[in-house]
Amino acid sequence: MQVRSLLLLLALILVAAAAEAGKNKKEKTKKDVSKCEDWHWGPCVPNSKDCGLGYREGTCKDESKKLKCKIPCNWKKKFGADCKYKFESWGGCSAQTGLKTRSGTLKKALYNAQCEETVYVTKPCSSKIKSKSKAKKGKGKD
Repeated sequence: MQVRSLLLLLALILVAAAAEAGKNKKEKTKKDVSKCEDWHWGPCVPNSKDCGLGYREGTCKDESKKLKCKIPCNWKKKFGADCKYKFESWGGCSAQTGLKTRSGTLKKALYNAQCEETVYVTKPCSSKIKSKSKAKKGKGKD
């Protein structure tokens, strides 16, 4: 009978300890939540080189935080990865410059980024002749 009582008491102590440990975990996660609403975020800074995983720092009054972020390695645009644009179709090739141009209008600015309303991008014109025109030229020679 005493062994049963001892085992029951031990079980109650273990249950109480587990409940207290769970309560401490909940309290820790609640401490991370900030009441501050006016966060100012910096740009994503890669851990190495100019792309890949990194972090961005944010400040609000006396608080500061770091968030994980990622810059795609194919991201070479001047206007940054936090500014999202909707782009038009590519324009025709300029004979003077040898470039195609298109514009994009701002769709979304992430993390309070300072973004331009309209951006312009260029790329070299394709020097390849389309395969249809090659096929037509080839047929004419035979």
